[in-house]
Amino acid sequence: MIVVFGSINLDLVARVARLPRPGETLSGKSLAALPGGKGANQALAARLAGSDVALVGAVGRDAFAGTAQAGLHAAGVDLAAITAVDAPTGVALIHIDDAGENAITVIAGANGAARAAAITPGQWSRASLLLLQLEVPLAQVTEAARAARARGVRVVLNAAPMQALPAALLVAIDVLVVNEIEAATLATECGVDAASDTIAMALSRRLHIDVVVTEGARGARFAAAGSHGHARPPASAVVDSTGAGDAFTGALATALDRGLPWPQALAFAVAAGTLACGGIGAQSALADGITIATFAEQVESFDRPS
Repeated sequence: MIVVFGSINLDLVARVARLPRPGETLSGKSLAALPGGKGANQALAARLAGSDVALVGAVGRDAFAGTAQAGLHAAGVDLAAITAVDAPTGVALIHIDDAGENAITVIAGANGAARAAAITPGQWSRASLLLLQLEVPLAQVTEAARAARARGVRVVLNAAPMQALPAALLVAIDVLVVNEIEAATLATECGVDAASDTIAMALSRRLHIDVVVTEGARGARFAAAGSHGHARPPASAVVDSTGAGDAFTGALATALDRGLPWPQALAFAVAAGTLACGGIGAQSALADGITIATFAEQVESFDRPS
């Protein structure tokens, strides 16, 4: 089972012709309230990809909480360790333009009260992989990673939104997932000087962990002990890129948990991320495992010795 410790939000999504400039007011085309949050998105992505999944986090005692969890409940995600607290459910304010690009402001709210200790003994006993992000308190993310490491549970960290990562967290994870900007930031912090096509390898060698760097429409790269590679999807129309990274990460967690080799796991994840760009919303656009596997056959993926 995959345990996801992370954020739960309600996304307020405004469609606009273009993103507003500072100080500018634009007329929008539509507004939708959709479930989101990186933790919830990745939990649902992993569940739809075929894994048993438990989500651990916090929501408010407000009307947003039910909407934020509805899709997870319907998909069969274990929500037993979701805590209701006296703070508003997290909210993301999202603008999406006609090109599918987005600008996002996140208000943490109840996510600030998420605690690693809420992971139940039953969930730990079944867990084979812990999936983490950085929209809940960093100290709690670190505590969850260390608890998983002590139990022999594989730890995957999607280091987004990027912030300085403490050594105690880095030594407790097995797989790091970052986008190009996050990878460059981390490389600078680690004193790694690498081009975009070698940064995954450089970070993997420096940190002694497996590293995945996503590259948007160009796919993703991985670097692991002894090998590295790249997966590139076919050209596809982008309707909304919101949540594509979460679709990628959730599907990657499922693929790794199944024991797929890196080239196949990366192709599966790239397929999931690409498909998520074809619909509206972070969760409503997620594909199921059969659809992902079928599309993954069109993804070019290779690896070579490091």
